Amino acid sequence: MYTLYLAKGSSALAAHILLEEIGARYQTQVLSVPDGEHQSDTYLSINPRGRVPALATPHGVLTENPAILAYLAQAHPEKELAPKDPFGFATAQSANLYLASTMHPAFAHKLRGARYADSPDAITAMKDKVPANMAECARLIEDHLLQGPWVLGAQYSMCDPYFFLAHRWMAANDISSGEFPKIHAHAEAMRARPATRAALEQHGL
Repeated sequence: MYTLYLAKGSSALAAHILLEEIGARYQTQVLSVPDGEHQSDTYLSINPRGRVPALATPHGVLTENPAILAYLAQAHPEKELAPKDPFGFATAQSANLYLASTMHPAFAHKLRGARYADSPDAITAMKDKVPANMAECARLIEDHLLQGPWVLGAQYSMCDPYFFLAHRWMAANDISSGEFPKIHAHAEAMRARPATRAALEQHGL
């Protein structure tokens, strides 16, 4: 049994989709970010970073999407959600870490600029730069990271639920998916999967 700590509509959606894909026994604990529940003493005792997602496993708590996705894939090898060879696995991790280290922080500048600067002018400048930064990230994904039809090619993997978020981040910044046909086709293929639909429904999306 796993417990996934999430906020609805957050990046925890990626781990949620993968749990559904695996068919794992899990429960969710929904936190309200507007109410500050992610900063409560109770949650900080689970994840001192005060972020979501966090996944309680039989071995302890994991945080950060790339780590959670990799763990779930490797804990359920029969689902074949991660490459078995070292280079293939590293390639998958490289793709996921690009989202975690570059695209997701770029998106966070839109709503959470106060994490990175105190000056109102600096926060406004960061927010204004978000659409251009997101388009640049989308272009790199389209041209180099998304092999098609899935991130790693013919095989659905632990990368695909995470890259589904990239399409959502683009839409939130009015970036037309028409300019990025591979990303658009990937998002449509993801929405067609029962696991994605189940997770979206639980997030009210």
